[in-house]
Amino acid sequence: PNKGSRSNRKRRGRGNASGLGRTSGKGEKGQKARSGGGTRPGFEGGQMPLYRRIPKSGFRSRKEMLGLNQYNIVNIESLEKFDDGTTVDLDALKSIGYGVQGRKRAGIKVLGRGTLSKKLTVKVHAVSAGARKAIEDAGGSIELL
Repeated sequence: PNKGSRSNRKRRGRGNASGLGRTSGKGEKGQKARSGGGTRPGFEGGQMPLYRRIPKSGFRSRKEMLGLNQYNIVNIESLEKFDDGTTVDLDALKSIGYGVQGRKRAGIKVLGRGTLSKKLTVKVHAVSAGARKAIEDAGGSIELL
């Protein structure tokens, strides 16, 4: 390294001549001058700390964390992009640019927004009543996974 770019570490408590003897840069007495002294993060000298003063809110259920009963939503209007007689599953949805939006372990649920005019076989985890009616009225079928 270049000269002067690396400095030696401070060797505290090695005599007064070093400039870091006696109190070793810790000032005079007190909790922070003692060995092992000091306080934990968030300690406010005995005053009720901020993290205990503010109200607590919110809850994440186990089902939410495990991704149970959660679905990535696909509307019927998106299924209109497929050709007549196609089988629609996750791979087919990915081929038209539909990806999993954040909930990785969640299934796919078809909702009834839009209209459907093509006969499709839909393989998904859940279907709303309106979507089921629209798919079956168009001559298609639904397989729940």
